[in-house]
Amino acid sequence: MNPNADQFLKIARNPLKFNLFLISKLPAAWICGLNVKEVAPDKSVIGITHRWINQNPFRSIYFACLSMAAEMSTGILAMLHVYKRDPAVSMLVIKVESEYFKKATGHIRFTCRDGEAIQLAIEETVVTHEPASCVVKSIGINEKDEVVAIFTITWAFRVKQ
Repeated sequence: MNPNADQFLKIARNPLKFNLFLISKLPAAWICGLNVKEVAPDKSVIGITHRWINQNPFRSIYFACLSMAAEMSTGILAMLHVYKRDPAVSMLVIKVESEYFKKATGHIRFTCRDGEAIQLAIEETVVTHEPASCVVKSIGINEKDEVVAIFTITWAFRVKQ
């Protein structure tokens, strides 16, 4: 476990601090309205609500905004496990696959429960100094608890030189 995880969790769980992070580092995610609903070492939930700024011509959330929310639900777990690590570890999305099942309207919650798999891949790269990858899943659920979309995201990790 990353010894700095608690410090990262304080930032991620504080709406003001996390919004400042989004504005400075991921402004498109802030504009689209992504927000942290829950974050723990093994699970995260990111929310997005249908609004004018993130809609498509069919009056639902644009797929790229859904992709941002899904990626954020996995990426926040990766960030938790690499935050201020020694040695420093870089992270990069190398593959994204998605399936869509329902029109995304209202409030959508993307949940990733693969924090342990992400942590294991990061530990592997720290121990071996070889790149490691991890395939994780994020499931988008609407207000009626219906699956809207499923994203499969592959993360690559390596120790920074």
